Amino acid sequence: MNQPDSPPTQLRVDPWVFGITAAIVIGFVVWGLAGPDSLNDVTGKALTWITDNLGWLFILAATGFVVFALFLAIGKYGKIPLGRDGEKPEFRTVSWIAMMFSAGMGIGLMFFGAYEPLRHFMFAPPGTDARDVGVAMATTMFHWGFHPWAMYAVVGLAIGYSTFRLGRGQLLSAVFAPILGHRATGPAGKVIDILAIFATLFGTVASLGLGALQIGSGMQSAHWVDEPSKMLLVAIIAILTAAFVASAVSGVAKGIQWLSNTNMVLALILAVFVFVVGPTVFILNLLPTSLGAYATDITTFSARSSATVDGDGQGWLAGWTIFYWAWWVSWTPFVGMFLAKISKGRTIREFVIGVMVVPTTVSLVWFCIFGGAAIRDQQDNTLAGVPDDITAKAFDALSDSILFKVLDTMPWFPLAAGLVMLLVAIFFVSGADSASLVMGTLSQRGVVEPHRWVTVFWGVLTGAVAALLLAIQEDALNGIKQMAIIAALPFVVVMIGMCLALYLDLRKDPLIVAKATFDKQREEDIRTQAIELEETAPTPN
Repeated sequence: MNQPDSPPTQLRVDPWVFGITAAIVIGFVVWGLAGPDSLNDVTGKALTWITDNLGWLFILAATGFVVFALFLAIGKYGKIPLGRDGEKPEFRTVSWIAMMFSAGMGIGLMFFGAYEPLRHFMFAPPGTDARDVGVAMATTMFHWGFHPWAMYAVVGLAIGYSTFRLGRGQLLSAVFAPILGHRATGPAGKVIDILAIFATLFGTVASLGLGALQIGSGMQSAHWVDEPSKMLLVAIIAILTAAFVASAVSGVAKGIQWLSNTNMVLALILAVFVFVVGPTVFILNLLPTSLGAYATDITTFSARSSATVDGDGQGWLAGWTIFYWAWWVSWTPFVGMFLAKISKGRTIREFVIGVMVVPTTVSLVWFCIFGGAAIRDQQDNTLAGVPDDITAKAFDALSDSILFKVLDTMPWFPLAAGLVMLLVAIFFVSGADSASLVMGTLSQRGVVEPHRWVTVFWGVLTGAVAALLLAIQEDALNGIKQMAIIAALPFVVVMIGMCLALYLDLRKDPLIVAKATFDKQREEDIRTQAIELEETAPTPN
């Protein structure tokens, strides 16, 4: 009797990548349940050490990724496609932009849209003055503009080129073939994939935590509950986890694309509503002010580090810029892989422009609308519970409710608040299902469609970690932030290596080699013609 064919290698779960990562994360959950104080103490000390000693690494790397992405797009490598020559993109441009934007940072825009610009307006970042609208908007755009999207771009390019142009497996470790050679499939490659899953999970946990906090605050603002308890937040996480797992197992084309397109329409409706009924003229004036301030201050902000600020400034850097860079880094494995998956057939130049310029422009408009409305309300003293003499700590405690306070100054508040909560939920689902699919892909040697049970496993575990952090942390927001930074640290080094590997691959691309050969032949032909002309020229008397 013939033995049944064994499943293809790529369909099998990698026991080392899946087993080790699952064991570490489950161990983390058990540690949190058994000794929450011990976990909080250790993670707090780890965060302090990272921000004190390695904050410079996040700051330098973030700017380096911007420079590298622009170098690839502007230079001779920009025409190289992420796929075979002549291959057409799988998704329409509108759907492509909607999916990458929703997966990249949708839930963060809802949480920080009104809160962050107002925060920087009321409490000056290091080296700046308070009550400066330009500084507030430039600082916000610095955290949400070219830098985070450049991080997504370089990882997406590296994976997309390696997978669709060179035919390698859809793994982050496969990108390192030019550096590691055959070792990319060995222990070194498995460590890279483990770090990618680890960073992805905790980056998603941060988003799930922010989403749960904001939905809970919305329910309180709408007077559905007196105060969101931790049990309510855990219940919200459970519902969101079930929703994104269901979406993830439906596949990219059915689940994520539909959710992304729906959310883009709903977000547009909310933005237009606030723009029309809010301080319209102030928002319009804020657009050129924000754009100019961002363009002027981006280099100065990029150079801001612990060496240029005092003790309070170091705390600000850790809580804002370094947290953001770490949070974006922790999102890059799954956002980068997801962007690569939906960008097959697009050129490097088209990819970089689409990934960096379009979302940055949308973010500029978004923060001008919601941040502008918040700032104007504060100037007019119409924000309930936010007096001018409020402390920074007390203001940060209101972070998840600032958007609802802004909407409460406008008509149809219950309807607007309900729309915000729906947007937060769908934004998270459309991003988290991408993350669970990517973790499944990394667990199964790069398979395009991972087994459902693997996807469900990672989705449920993500929800469990988020619920744990919200339950054991007295300050839930800071607890979520510190785990995102810790998980992202090793992956910064991986991203730097990916940039080097991508560059080594691009130098050998057939289009580049063919052009170099053509240019060399052309130079030889010109030289030969010059010699022939010189030999046949008449000799002067």
